[in-house]
Amino acid sequence: MMNKLIEVDVSIIIVNYRTVKLLIEAINSILEKTRDIVFEIIIVDNHSEDNSLQIIKEYYGDRVIYLSLSENIGFGRANNEGVKIASGRNILFLNPDTLLVNNAIYILSNFLDNHIDCGVVGGNLYSIDLKPTSSHNILFPSIFDELDQASKRMLSRLVYGRNTLFNYANAPMEVSFICGADMMIPKRVLDEVGGFNPDFFMYYEETELSYRIKQAGYKIMNVPFAKIIHLEGQSIMQSESREYQSLLSRRIYFNKVYSKCYIFFADKIYLTITAVAFIVSVLLGLDIYKKKLKQRYRLILKVQKESRAR
Repeated sequence: MMNKLIEVDVSIIIVNYRTVKLLIEAINSILEKTRDIVFEIIIVDNHSEDNSLQIIKEYYGDRVIYLSLSENIGFGRANNEGVKIASGRNILFLNPDTLLVNNAIYILSNFLDNHIDCGVVGGNLYSIDLKPTSSHNILFPSIFDELDQASKRMLSRLVYGRNTLFNYANAPMEVSFICGADMMIPKRVLDEVGGFNPDFFMYYEETELSYRIKQAGYKIMNVPFAKIIHLEGQSIMQSESREYQSLLSRRIYFNKVYSKCYIFFADKIYLTITAVAFIVSVLLGLDIYKKKLKQRYRLILKVQKESRAR
């Protein structure tokens, strides 16, 4: 465990839920690639009910702090528990399905230390074969963003260029929010605005936190020199439970940020986009998309009904 007399530059918080194999690979990449800073690794286990603790302690001993929770409280709340015991000047929320390509943690921490107006920073994310993948969004969730998604990001490319979800420029750029897979925030900023909102179990929690940080006057920055592989699932068909949770979190986010009138029109547009996409998939015989969109349309209606009943 880190000697508390030593000033810790970065506390790396990783939430684990039955992902011990990925976790080991992530920790190994941290230990291999990270240089020139003092860091600590905090694993917050969301009640995995497996042998994760024993395996991690066997592999790493006191080099890793392991916090076991008595129940699965979700991604954001688990990260908040990690922050409570963190010693670092900067806090990195890192997914277990990530692998550092270079000295990314030092690069991000150094950027924060030299830009006091920056409240969140993240790097460029890549697939396992080092192809660019979603690293940030230049837009917050909105009606325009949903129309942009429906247009395969053609609208945002026309307005903002090709850097909407990935920074192809050789320079830092301001964005709306960073992907929660590699989100670094100064501890002082978290103390000021608060941590992840406990209303979110999974999805949109990093977006809502970024929104509050931006509202407090800080910049959200992508630094492309920091490079990280993100092994997120690439399957087009999400499980129904994950799709439901994503749509529920979207609704919670909209309720916190927008007016009821705005939400009404956003819901109508989202349903219309989904219905049109479903019709197109039927006409083109794209069965996998048809199944996905049918599930989404049904779950959108379910979330809307539950929201009105509250």
